[in-house]
Amino acid sequence: MAPSPELVTAALATVNDPEIRRPITDLDMVKSVDISPDGVVRVGIFLTVAGCPMRDTITRDVTAAVSKLDGVARVHVDMDVMSGDQRKNLQTKLRGDRGPEKEIPFARPGSLTRVFAVASGKGGVGKSSVTVNLAASMAASGLKVGVVDADIYGHSVPRMLGVSDRPTKVEDMIMPPVAHDIKVISVGMFKPEGNTPVVWRGPMLDRALHQFLADVFWGDLDVLLMDLPPGTGDIAISVAQRMPTAELLVVTTPQQAAAEVAERAGSIAAQTHQQIAGVIENMAWLPCPHCDERIAVFGEGGGQTVADALTRTLGSRVPLLGQVPIDLRLREGGDEGKPLVLTDPDAPASAELRRIAAGLSKKSTSLKGLKLDISPTKH
Repeated sequence: MAPSPELVTAALATVNDPEIRRPITDLDMVKSVDISPDGVVRVGIFLTVAGCPMRDTITRDVTAAVSKLDGVARVHVDMDVMSGDQRKNLQTKLRGDRGPEKEIPFARPGSLTRVFAVASGKGGVGKSSVTVNLAASMAASGLKVGVVDADIYGHSVPRMLGVSDRPTKVEDMIMPPVAHDIKVISVGMFKPEGNTPVVWRGPMLDRALHQFLADVFWGDLDVLLMDLPPGTGDIAISVAQRMPTAELLVVTTPQQAAAEVAERAGSIAAQTHQQIAGVIENMAWLPCPHCDERIAVFGEGGGQTVADALTRTLGSRVPLLGQVPIDLRLREGGDEGKPLVLTDPDAPASAELRRIAAGLSKKSTSLKGLKLDISPTKH
């Protein structure tokens, strides 16, 4: 006996849109359901845009969900495209009816998303590798995680996470690609094919950052990580202005030259009144392949030096969150789009990154920087 329309609809409710991560039935993406007496089920699906990169994924998931029902002989999936009015209704359903200047959801009073801006004083300290592996570790633990590749000139996060898809645009809302259960956005996804450089000045950088934060549909995230460019330039200032409650994570290597520059990058918090979540020392040592002795390739003590200096500058404790040892597979995983914390979670570098991620994932109990909806009264 062929299944009832109610059973087929219930099966379709288990299929999530790959980009929005909500059931296709909730998003009004199911156009039609036709069931023949001999068990052939034909499902019509509305795609958000023509040429949707998730077309094959949706077809596969719908087919798999409906095929599990008793009495189903075959499943046919027919694709159509939403009209302009349907896309507007979808945007309203997801984001509400907002004005022309979109609000950054993470900057709203009472936002439950914890935002970390990962900074460094100079390039080459592994800031992006740390960002990607922290994000992957948090996502693997069950958190809803997003990553903004705010390093406009040196964007590398898409490669490190293995993202090849481009974002999908629904009206003026951008759906970010997903990799390893992490939502990702980067200027590299909007460039022409090839390694074309981005030649932008301050106002364009600020506008791009605002679009990444406000135009992208992030959904309800637990954590948002922002991979900042090295130094204290335009993007760092824009983050402080647009995301004043973002906490800084300062990445350095052990060598004193890198530590001095990292200290300057972290000291921006004294002027912007941001909090510093802590310091991460990357490339802390190289485990000897023969005796496991720690070889201080880049010296020692840089991370603690930065943490102590920032503590003195800010007048509040800045902790050294961890020391990540050198592992060639961190670099290899970045090139292959496979974070080490996922491919070998027990490696020493992975264990330290996972420990740091677990500490950062804990909700802060401090009220510092949180806007409270109270006002003084006179007695």
